[in-house]
Amino acid sequence: MTTTYDYVDAVFSEPCEYGAQSSSFLPVLYSLFFLVGLLGNMLVLWVILRGAQMKSMTDVSLLNLAIADLLLIFTLPFLAHYARDTWVFGDAMCKLVLGVYYIGFYAGIFFIVLMSIDRFLAIVYSIFSLRIRTKACGIFASVIIWILAIAASFPELLYLGLETYGSEEVCSAYPKNKSHNHIKSVAFIKMNILGLFIPLCIVGFCYSMVLRRLQTLRSSKKLAVRLVVAVMVVFFCCWAPYNIAAFLKALELKHILPSGCKISQRIQLALQATEAIAYSHSCLNPFLYVFVGEKFRRHFARLLLRTPCIRVQCMKNYMTRAAASVYSHSTSVNERSTAV
Repeated sequence: MTTTYDYVDAVFSEPCEYGAQSSSFLPVLYSLFFLVGLLGNMLVLWVILRGAQMKSMTDVSLLNLAIADLLLIFTLPFLAHYARDTWVFGDAMCKLVLGVYYIGFYAGIFFIVLMSIDRFLAIVYSIFSLRIRTKACGIFASVIIWILAIAASFPELLYLGLETYGSEEVCSAYPKNKSHNHIKSVAFIKMNILGLFIPLCIVGFCYSMVLRRLQTLRSSKKLAVRLVVAVMVVFFCCWAPYNIAAFLKALELKHILPSGCKISQRIQLALQATEAIAYSHSCLNPFLYVFVGEKFRRHFARLLLRTPCIRVQCMKNYMTRAAASVYSHSTSVNERSTAV
């Protein structure tokens, strides 16, 4: 989470001001991501809780991924206002919003890793995994993921609160003392390791094995292969730029890069822009993990047919044909891989 101010010296000097750089585009992007992400993830919850009974680790993981994304998305209206103006919501809301942000941030990435492991087991070890990929194991794994997400959010959770600079109040997750730069640089490096490097290694390994297995299956479809590739590419494209910018920020705070307010402002702008790109992943998750698959499209079609607002004849006929079309397709690869 970036702030409006930062320190350019290790000796707690006057902060470098960044206020006007991102105030033109961040509120618009955050508002757009909020609307799309809220709609998409609420639809996921609706389909899982109303249309499909949770019977496996996949269903539990998808439910928790949607919850993690919603936690992150619910912070966007506050961050959109904060990007345009100073923090006006008080100390309690500062702690709540940033706390939810960090926990949702790590939980979303960790559940994507869990989904990757789930798909790997479902395809590569399809028979053996039947004993592991149960609802009970999914609940247990989800509890562990949430605990890990909270643990990964430290030390930021210890320092949440308002800082005052003149007449302005800044919502920050770092201490206002000489250890500010050190703790912030360590937090960025931790984000690189836990938020990109380790997840990318696990996701890359799981999906490379999935691709190799799909190529040997007679029932393998090009759509399934394209989906696996799309998941890996989107994950990397959304998170890699932010982690690279965070790494540069850590180098700046450690005085490995040349210091100065202009350089610091450019890095901060890159950090804010790439952070917005990373937020888009929470909007894409419902389409990558749910609505592209036949099983959830089927449940979604069933729910829509029961909804009074689509009793218009043309819509009813369209959804009936869509549901029938989905039923007519083979789901051997998609169902077994639980790609949705």
